[in-house]
Amino acid sequence: MSGRVEKLLIGSVKHLGEKQAENKFDQPWSTGAYKTETHEAVLLKYKGLEGDAVADTRFHGGTEKALFAYHIGHYDALSQQLGRDIPIGSNGENIVVSHMDEMNVCIEDVYQIGEAIVQVSQPRRPCWKPSRRLRMLEFGNILQRTGRTGWYFRVLQEGRIQKGDVLQLLERSYHEWTIQRMNDCLEHETSIETLQTLYNAPFLPESWKKTLMKKINNEQIDDHNRLYGPNV
Repeated sequence: MSGRVEKLLIGSVKHLGEKQAENKFDQPWSTGAYKTETHEAVLLKYKGLEGDAVADTRFHGGTEKALFAYHIGHYDALSQQLGRDIPIGSNGENIVVSHMDEMNVCIEDVYQIGEAIVQVSQPRRPCWKPSRRLRMLEFGNILQRTGRTGWYFRVLQEGRIQKGDVLQLLERSYHEWTIQRMNDCLEHETSIETLQTLYNAPFLPESWKKTLMKKINNEQIDDHNRLYGPNV
């Protein structure tokens, strides 16, 4: 299986908003999600693309979230579903890809992209910032419910990548664990056996463990701060 890089996006951190604004969407916030397409080759390093930046390093960036990928076809689907244009790049992704989505990408898949070799590390968990960017309060929640979240890569071998590069699958270890299935486990799964299987899996992201255990124990999961943050 292979995909293709349709757009390569990088950007710096922007500081937006006004202190005196009454509308929460207009109040101060910082984000690295406003990225610009480049047609040049960019060095993909262990911590991300050269020249790219994230605003909140507690939740974004780092070796386990070095490269954020999003399926190009989701934008037409979201635009139709929501009745308004959702522009490509609205999620702050680094690469927009074709022929790859949450249904056919599996956790720990290894791909060659240009000179680099990368491995799928985890699904993305949406936050409140794309919602503010689009001025659509429920946008992050919609992504979470549908599983159209995108996913992250860790970098196994640094190298230059660019628009048009093919993502060639080199290795697949967990055929049964697609990104969509992992997303569905957190959002929709009711089988305790399935949830426990995921919890015990060696590939489970550390950041997922607390939430997954709450679901196994039938405890309330509060995603309000992540999905809505200062927007409400």
